[in-house]
Order: sequence, then C-alpha cells, then structure tokens
Amino acid sequence: MTKLYFRLLTIVLLFSLSANAQKSAVPKGWHLLDASKDKYYGISLNEAYQYLKDHHIQSKPVTVAVLDSGVDTTHEDLKGILWHNPKEIPGNGIDDDHNGYVDDIYGWNFLGNKDGENIKKAGDERSRVYYQFKNEFDGKKVDTTVLSAKQKYEYRIWKMAADEMNKSGDDQMEINFLNITLNSIKKNDSILQQEMGKNVFNCTQLESFEPSSTEGKKAKYGYLTLMRMVGIDPEEKNTTVINELKEYIDGKQDALNEKETPPINYRSKIIKDDYNNINDKYYGNPDVMGPDPMHGTHVTGIIAAQRNNGIGMDGVADNVKVMMVRVVPDGDEYDKDVALGIFYAVNNGAKVINMSFGKSYSPQKYWVDSAMRYAEQKDVLIIHAAGNESANIDTKENYPNPHFLFQNGTANNVITVGASNDPSMGQGLAADFSNYGSKEVDVFAPGVKIYSTLPTKDEYGNLQGTSMAAPIVTGVAALLRSYFPNLTALQVKQIILQSVMHPDSTLADFKPGTQQAIAFNELSKTGGIINADNAVKMAENMEKEWAAEKNRSNKKIN
Repeated sequence: MTKLYFRLLTIVLLFSLSANAQKSAVPKGWHLLDASKDKYYGISLNEAYQYLKDHHIQSKPVTVAVLDSGVDTTHEDLKGILWHNPKEIPGNGIDDDHNGYVDDIYGWNFLGNKDGENIKKAGDERSRVYYQFKNEFDGKKVDTTVLSAKQKYEYRIWKMAADEMNKSGDDQMEINFLNITLNSIKKNDSILQQEMGKNVFNCTQLESFEPSSTEGKKAKYGYLTLMRMVGIDPEEKNTTVINELKEYIDGKQDALNEKETPPINYRSKIIKDDYNNINDKYYGNPDVMGPDPMHGTHVTGIIAAQRNNGIGMDGVADNVKVMMVRVVPDGDEYDKDVALGIFYAVNNGAKVINMSFGKSYSPQKYWVDSAMRYAEQKDVLIIHAAGNESANIDTKENYPNPHFLFQNGTANNVITVGASNDPSMGQGLAADFSNYGSKEVDVFAPGVKIYSTLPTKDEYGNLQGTSMAAPIVTGVAALLRSYFPNLTALQVKQIILQSVMHPDSTLADFKPGTQQAIAFNELSKTGGIINADNAVKMAENMEKEWAAEKNRSNKKIN
C-alpha cells in the first residue's frame, strides 16, 4: 500500500489551505450522529439502536476480521471485543486446532516468521512489478498475440510500471516541497516548545495557548497552518506529526531511488516463504500487534470499541468480536498475504471482513480473486476502502477490486466505500481526498476527523481517509448480521446500498481534489451516505419476509 494511502497524510490537501483554514470543529463521534436531529451528516446510529431496543430485537455475537497493520491488544477500549480462538490454548507452542497456525489466539500475522521477527516496511508494488518482469519484457519486441492471458496481464502492468518509473520530475518536486514544509514545522516546533514549556503538545492545546512573543505568535500560526496543509488532524501530537511527515518523505525518496535500484526485499530476508507458491501458506507468527499497529487499532475501534462503558469512544457494532489478520506493512501489501488472510478469516468464522488498504498494481490478483470467490461461497461480506487519491476509479487502476481477472464475473459480496465529510468542516460533502466512481464506488461513509482508538497508553485521536469510512460500513454490516442473523451476506449488502441517506440536493459539492462543482449522487453507485437507522428498519422487514416464506414452505411440506 502506498504511503499516501496508508499514512493518511492526504497530500492533495497541500494546495487547499484556504478551504482547510475555514473548517469548524465537529464533536467527537460526529460520524455516528443524525443529519436531521443533530445537524451532522453521520450514520444515525443512536436512532438505529433505539429502534432495536423499542422493538425488542436481540443480537447474537458476530466475528469480524480486520485485515490491516496490526492492533493494540492491550488497549482499554478493545481488550473486551477482541476475538479469541476458542480451540487454541494460549502460549503452549502447539497448533491445538490443527489449522496450520500455532497459537493464533487473536488471529494471525502473515508478515513475520516463526522466530517472532516481523516485517515493518515493504517496497511499493509498482517497483516490485517493474523489476519482477524487467528481464522478460524490457528492451524486447513483445508480440502480445502469442501471449497467454496471464502473460498479457503481466506485460500490461509491467508496461504501466515502466512508463511511471520513467517519470521522476513530479516526485522530486514533491519531495523538495515537503522537505521545506518539514523544516518549517521543526523550526516552529522548537520555538513553541520553549514558549509553552513542554516537549510534547497537541494542536488543540496549541490553539488555546497565547504566546507572549511576536516570534511565538508567528510560530503558532505557522505550525497550525502547516498541519492543516498536510491534512494532519489538530489533535495529533507534534512528535507524531513530524515523524509521520518524515516517514512519508522517506517513502517518496525510496520510491524515487527504486527507479534505478531494485527495492530491498524484506520478505526474503525475514519471512522466507516461497512467494510464488500460494500453497506455501503456513508462515508468519501470532504477533497480531506488529511493529506499527496505529492504523489497525484505529480501524478496529471504529468498528467495535466497547460501547457505553464510559471510556474513550463507542464503536459502531455492540456484539462483535474482532479477529486481527496482519497483512499490511508500511508500504504496499502483498497479494499472497491478502489472499491467505481472507482464507484464514473465512475459515475461522468471520462473517464480515474489513480491508482498509489498496494499491494501483496487483500482479497476483488471481489469488485474491480466488479468495473473494471463496468468501462469497461461504456467505462472508467484504468491505473495502476506495482509496485516498482524489481519483475516479471507474478509469484508474485500483486494487483489490471485485472483478475477476481471467474469467467473466464479479465477486458480489464486496462493498467499496468512499469517504464523506460534514459540510461544516469547510469542504464539500465528499472528502477532498476520496476516490470516487459511479460504477466502482458503492457508497460513501464519514471519513474526515474520525475519533477512535490509538495504540500505546490507551490513547484516542482523529484520523481521516477512506480507511476510516470503510470500518464504519463494516460496523453497520456487523450490526445487521448480529441482530438479523438469518440474512445472507448478499442481503446485507443489498440493504446497506438501498437504505442510504441521500443528502439535501441543494448542498454544494465538488469533485474530490478539485473545485469543480458536481452533484454528490454522481460520485457513487448509490449516490448516498450509509445510514444505520434506515438499514435496521429495512433489515427487520426483510427478515420478517424471510420468516413468512419459511413458514409457508414448512406448511407445504407438512
């Protein structure tokens, strides 16, 4: 996964300072509120739970798999909702349930080895594709008419990668600009630490602080301005801001360097699996936290952080156990790990899978296609983030996607999610960074300033991205599967898409990444924002119809 996609530093916002500066504050958890009652374009979750309570509808536990970077298993708001493998005895070094994965208590980590070493960083897939097929295609006259379907696909993506690799000017300009930005942040940070008498502060504290010197006032204004320019939420700690931006720049520099030198193959050094063999699948370790669980911890909290416990924040679903499957490094995920992660989740009882990641190349897409087909056959729903590049993915390559590569058909159990915004925050209804597409994006969900769990010391904070929008949909899907267990995955998908809230048509909106006016309903298949209250009511009616049909069938048999 690209740094841009995974790190949530939505660099498209670099050139929209004026819009960002006008953002107003929104309450923590605004994404759960109701547009009519609360005046925020959330998902009407409280209304959904009130309806369930008023109609005495009870829930059953549901397992949700989160394919991501890892999760903080010690977090106060997550400990109680994590899945525990009921057939595995913790820490005995034995594969008690004979599934091939030793001590998989919370799930499995496909980015490590049996000795406990883990991959943190991986190269981008574009570079991997370029060097994988370079000897086969570079400098050669290729007659595509004699190639197999697989070879044609490999040649097509190699040619795309080669063309992109030869364009370096824009990348270098962005790196230079970001380095200037980083140096300005560091300078302001040093001044503010001295003025405030603190080594660490967040932007909320800074906003309420009144510097005594002119230099301090300039530093405060400059610091907050630069934070908003790079899309960092005002409640992130300053050390995280600097480190995140530095890591992003380092990643861009690595990608630029890879145009001349193959990326480091961390996988061969640590995992040591036979990557080209999908049947070599029993690798990894049970460390589902991994070296950097920030992203996965935030996603997990959005789905199911313990509700109504007076701590931190409330997740969407209230009777869910979350299984963590670590497949996302700092960089682009590997197709093999994603495919095996889906198989693992399905085989261990997950009914909904959240996949908040993506990339522009997928050399082994056929493996992921096979896993998606398997999930559909096993009645498992997959929720996927649309991506954060302000791109129309009706025309731009975006993976994983539900369209099968070497055969006709589509995985019907997949929902692709774009990110919406509340208009009070100064953008349009669609988040400025969100990918979109009237054919490829199914629905939008809140994805800006989403408050959730963060790793270490039971922390909480805001992040943004379609990575945050997808787990909101996953939470609603899990809620429906919990309270209406007779509904299939395809029925739950149908309900989610048909029950969307269509915003007020008079609201101005813009094509993401531009100031071009566009109707919000043109940005996705449904033209709407997910709505839990509508979905619950529709699900109840559908389950009643199912029960009536079952009753009629039983009478005919008798």
